[in-house]
Amino acid sequence: MRKTVSFQISDTAKFKEQLLLWAKQFKRLAILDSHDVNKKANSKKEYNSYELLAGIATLNEIKLEENGFDTLRQTYDANPDWWFGFMTYDLKNELEDLSSGNFDGVKMPAFHFFQPRWVLALKQNVLEVYYFEKENSEDEIRTLVNEILSTQIGELKASSVPNIKHRISKDEYLEAVNALKNHIRLGDIYEVNFCQEFFAENAQVDPLEIFRRLREVSPTPYSCYYSIGDKFLLSASPERYIKKQGSKIISQPIKGTAKRGETPDEDNQIKELLFTDPKERAENIMIVDLVRNDLSKTAVKGTVKVEELCGIYTFPQVHQMISTIVSKLREDVHFVDCIRHTFPMGSMTGAPKVRAMELIEKYELTKRGLFSGAVGYITPNADFDFNVVIRSIQYNAKDNYLSFMVGGAITMQSDPEKEYEECLLKAKAIKQVLGNE
Repeated sequence: MRKTVSFQISDTAKFKEQLLLWAKQFKRLAILDSHDVNKKANSKKEYNSYELLAGIATLNEIKLEENGFDTLRQTYDANPDWWFGFMTYDLKNELEDLSSGNFDGVKMPAFHFFQPRWVLALKQNVLEVYYFEKENSEDEIRTLVNEILSTQIGELKASSVPNIKHRISKDEYLEAVNALKNHIRLGDIYEVNFCQEFFAENAQVDPLEIFRRLREVSPTPYSCYYSIGDKFLLSASPERYIKKQGSKIISQPIKGTAKRGETPDEDNQIKELLFTDPKERAENIMIVDLVRNDLSKTAVKGTVKVEELCGIYTFPQVHQMISTIVSKLREDVHFVDCIRHTFPMGSMTGAPKVRAMELIEKYELTKRGLFSGAVGYITPNADFDFNVVIRSIQYNAKDNYLSFMVGGAITMQSDPEKEYEECLLKAKAIKQVLGNE
């Protein structure tokens, strides 16, 4: 059982920067930042438990290429504590008769969770540090927090990654979208999430500085900095995959994107157009139906409900259409099985899910890995919260390989040229961070 020490933090923005810089000395860490989402007028406050949550250093670790869900269940049941971790998209292969044979330059493990030595939880201006008495005394924890608060914040360093390439050419992208639309025309699928990779070889960068700039350019409610030695995830995700809060399950898929306006009036007009756009609404509603079906596999009968349909939320770079689906978890269902039955998330696959994933493998050229997977945490009370890994950079420091992927939903109404432009819009903030606009 962990003990807790609380601290008052006078400047939370400064503390976050100090924590990042202090924590980089550790090979295993996850820092999840909500970027003041609870203070925003259009946020669902009850569904964001922490302003920041960090797992630092490691006591135990799970690092696997297969059997991830079964191992997580067994490990957690034997040691119900805080666990931080990620699940890559390619865990689909242990859930369905699928494979992943495309190029993989990042080489993330398929599944990684760790039990941290310290957990730091920030709520408003109060920092709680969870620790084991056998590992540290209370005085040592106070010294640790004083170290963080005395960390000097240097100037933000500019990043330069000049040679960013497309894994797929524009013509190849347009051809693939037309081929996928033909599958829809034939009744093979209704919708599919089709993505492309941007990458840089021989990229020697400081991942922490890239993340600092990413969070400045694109502060989002499910952002994270995740390190496992020489591999890093730098995420500015706006999307929640799934959360468990007591017996309540919450999923908030994003489908529908529009650029920001130049003026407040133009911005409001674009939001209204997004809300009423029949194509964007059709995309979102299809995924809502898929999520409802996934949640029903572990829910108390009659408890799957759509709390909000096609809500419009504003982020620094784009407007997004987000729906909220909830359910009550059956008492006889282990929380890991709730994740298993909804993974991968519908917003990043399509409908029907299995056939969509088969076509994703056929038409995409890059193994998704952690992109469109999930990062998050599990508490000692078996609650959890995971994001969707989008708007994110992956970096392999050993091979100097940097990668990010973007994509969107393809439906019968999709215009291939517009879909390509949407990909470029989603890539814009990341290119800006990398000094490659």
